[in-house]
Amino acid sequence: MDSAPRTGPDSARTGQRGKPRKVPRVVVLGGGTVGLYAARRLRKRLGKREAAIVVVDPRPYMTYAPFLPEAAAGSIDPRNVVAPHRRAFKHVDVLQGKVTEIRHADRTVQITPAEGDSYWITYDHLVVGLGSVARTLPIPGLADEAIGFKNVEEAIAVRNHVLGRIDLAASTWDPDLRKKMLTFTFVGGGFAGVEALAEVEDMARAAVRYYGAIEQEELRFVLVEGSPRILPEVSEELGVYTLEQLRKRDIEIYLSTFLSSCVDGRVVLSDGTEFDSETIVWTAGVKANPVLQNSDLPLDKMGRVICLPTLQIADAEGNVVPDAYAAGDCAAVPDLYNPGNFCPPNAQHALREGNHLGDNLARVLSSAPVTEYKHRNVGAVASLGMYKGVAQMFGKIKVRGFPAWVLHRTYHVFAMPTVNRKIRIMAGWTGSLLLRREVVALGALQDPRAEFKAAAAPPKPKAGGAEGGNAATKRESSPEHAADTGGPDAAAVTSHGRADENPPGASSALTSAGSPASDPAGTGDPTKA
Repeated sequence: MDSAPRTGPDSARTGQRGKPRKVPRVVVLGGGTVGLYAARRLRKRLGKREAAIVVVDPRPYMTYAPFLPEAAAGSIDPRNVVAPHRRAFKHVDVLQGKVTEIRHADRTVQITPAEGDSYWITYDHLVVGLGSVARTLPIPGLADEAIGFKNVEEAIAVRNHVLGRIDLAASTWDPDLRKKMLTFTFVGGGFAGVEALAEVEDMARAAVRYYGAIEQEELRFVLVEGSPRILPEVSEELGVYTLEQLRKRDIEIYLSTFLSSCVDGRVVLSDGTEFDSETIVWTAGVKANPVLQNSDLPLDKMGRVICLPTLQIADAEGNVVPDAYAAGDCAAVPDLYNPGNFCPPNAQHALREGNHLGDNLARVLSSAPVTEYKHRNVGAVASLGMYKGVAQMFGKIKVRGFPAWVLHRTYHVFAMPTVNRKIRIMAGWTGSLLLRREVVALGALQDPRAEFKAAAAPPKPKAGGAEGGNAATKRESSPEHAADTGGPDAAAVTSHGRADENPPGASSALTSAGSPASDPAGTGDPTKA
């Protein structure tokens, strides 16, 4: 821990800690749903002369998570499920970097950019909207073999990987390897896991229609869920309906079952089932951002910031922590409509909490009383692939099939921030309906420099050590070898190669024996020139 924090350049513009600031500075940690909506709402309520707003996030955009399954399935362009900060914000400063430490007692935050040294910034009011990260378990092979489904980069990677396995399997004749390539495993039966599985499975089956070498029956999709049911966010009736629909699509579902191991792609389940899979997607829950452990803010046993219904941070006794607010997945916000419970970590609450937090902070800066956040859940909608879905509205209305799919798209497209993104998403949907969605893999996106690095790499030395090198030298300098190389053209190429590509002593022999000038007859044998 630094004894004298180094402040960033923006601190010099607005004054160091301890000096009176003309305009109070609000620092928003996290540019996700909470951060974006809180900053926008606060700026709408207060002008630039009333509050300076700074948003800190390692990514330059906010990801709308409910659309990640459709982005993975190719129904939406991945660029359209994100809202660029610098386009979404007006008169709000954006700092790109990772928050690594919070010292609220000193009103300072440490930021570590992707390149360069860490620095500190000061603030007058703090908004914590750092969100969550994937909740993993110490399962052998999980960190090496699996991929998460929490951000748009992972959604793109899952799409490219699945389509890439289909491409490779179409040219693979080893039955065991082919079966492993075409087995896709999803762990976690909540909204994220079921929607991701259903959308990707629908995309994969649409893609296989273009492959004469692969039958639909060869695709194997597996869902592993530790609880006795899937989709706990909806009624048991809709959960059972979804289970039946997925099984009708030949998706294998293991309930009350856990992933025990996946070393080298060998999946082992708690019920003893074993199979090979080259694709393992982990969607088994989330946890509060671990950077909160490196702060002096009060946390509950789950690592979330303790909050009051007003979204003000408070200690375990309920005493308000001055000038600090939190909301979203990283905050324990009491659910006033369900006493004793907390608001679930979903986009529906995060969006509304962000707006309410912005309103409350504007009230504080205007010396007005704050209000409590309360929101009655309007329902849950889930897409199960093209034209398929389930929905439960206001706790009573249950919708299935195509109408639920329409509800899902309608609700979320209107919740998507910025008019620009709304129009782009609807235009993309229209194009997919008319022209069908693209099912091409762009696997090189995962490592775009791979081909260039391979071309730039120096040739590997020939095997066999010094003895083998001497033998190669003798053979290359022999007339028979010169004839084998294809005459003067091949020898000319060799003579213009790098000197370090030839064994010691061979360079001069190749130059004198392989030059076109020393073999005018083109026989490849300098003794017959």
